[in-house]
Amino acid sequence: MSEAVTHSAPAPVARPELLASLDPLLREWLPRQRWFAGKGRPVTGFSLVAAVELLPPGSQLGLIHLLVRAHQPRTPAQGATSHPGDCYQLLIGVREALPPRLAPALIGHLEEGPLAGRTVYEALHDPRSAGVLLEALRTGARVGDLRFERDRRQEIRKDLVPRLVTAEQSNSSVVYGDTFILKVLRRIVPGINPDLELPLTLAREGCARVPAPAAWMLADLDAETYVLGVLQPFVQGAADGWELALRELAKGEDFAAEARALGRATAEVHTALARSLPTVTLGHTRMRPLIDAMTERLDAAAQAVPALRPHAPGLRTAFEALADLSAEGRTWTAQRIHGDLHLGQCLRSPDGEWSLIDFEGEPSKPLAERRMPQPPARDIAGMLRSFDYAAHSVPQAPGSMRTPSASGWADACRAAYCTGYAEVSGLDPRTDPVLLRAFETDKAVYEVVYEARHRPDWLPVPLAAVRRLAASR
Repeated sequence: MSEAVTHSAPAPVARPELLASLDPLLREWLPRQRWFAGKGRPVTGFSLVAAVELLPPGSQLGLIHLLVRAHQPRTPAQGATSHPGDCYQLLIGVREALPPRLAPALIGHLEEGPLAGRTVYEALHDPRSAGVLLEALRTGARVGDLRFERDRRQEIRKDLVPRLVTAEQSNSSVVYGDTFILKVLRRIVPGINPDLELPLTLAREGCARVPAPAAWMLADLDAETYVLGVLQPFVQGAADGWELALRELAKGEDFAAEARALGRATAEVHTALARSLPTVTLGHTRMRPLIDAMTERLDAAAQAVPALRPHAPGLRTAFEALADLSAEGRTWTAQRIHGDLHLGQCLRSPDGEWSLIDFEGEPSKPLAERRMPQPPARDIAGMLRSFDYAAHSVPQAPGSMRTPSASGWADACRAAYCTGYAEVSGLDPRTDPVLLRAFETDKAVYEVVYEARHRPDWLPVPLAAVRRLAASR
């Protein structure tokens, strides 16, 4: 399964003709991928950022690592300023012909260029190609601009059988022998990615709530470092928090004990991050831009989603109340946080322990913004909204005495989560209702816009929260 990567200088991949020959195929294939961020806008072209052969295309199996920038018309939010286009990480497999088992991975057949006559495909579907990545991580290889590093304290065995995770994700993941999981980042930006930075920090702190990175994949380009992927221990038999909550809710089972344990786990992570990374005090001057940004997002959302407009004045009072507290001299502590916390970012192991995963933050936000210290209430609000989503995602069984009401189930989870958080941190989020309401409101406004654009049938879920938040002045 494991094949050694080539260390020779790249040949055909270095030629502009390769990208030119891939261009028409990628224009069709790339927008169909779940992780492509530019949906709804045509791709007008590609530019090559970097290309490296991990296996030479001249052999029976070729593997080419590409970083390509996809050029698209600018959105109104990007304005008239120059936007170079998003950079994507592609792993291109090359074969004479695809075996039937790889048919879903097909990108297309090349008619011209240095690989004319060959078939190209998404290589992560191919166990042989996925094995090449593991071997590079295991050996700490350097190939062209690519650098593979690892924690030597963790053993990485050879020939772990890979399988691609087929669930929809904003990145791609490969599980190796139920021992490790490799998260391959798709939308690439230069700089320190929190998806590697924070788990490494937590590992140094001895925080067991986050799987410690075993290896990672980087690219060094133009004096900048790009994080491309992170290999972490796979929590075998773990239940995804979202799926677990839905399962228990459908059975009419109480989830409060799990929510309380999850609150404790969140607080352990927050406490470890505050202990190991700088914190800042947010007074009036520093709070003002944060509150202004919330207000601006609400105004833009009300313009985009008519159903939100009647509630906008009530929602705005959440931000005004926070501004008033700030003006009176109230301060808050900000620290590094998860940044995109919800039930789907949590795993419960078979022994009942909770882990937090996916510290990338919201990929649509600039990296510098994702790495900024924030009040922990932002994470807490995200989880509280997630309980609400879960409660409204399971059809209520008419006449069933065991099925709890959606609002009652969510309220019990929210209270238990805050209780668990307070047990570890010493701070109950409910004792600062103005701050928590502001962050919940900001999250609900984001959800309204997302559902209106992508899942209109789900719009009633965040709108129900909007009505509650607008009325709770």
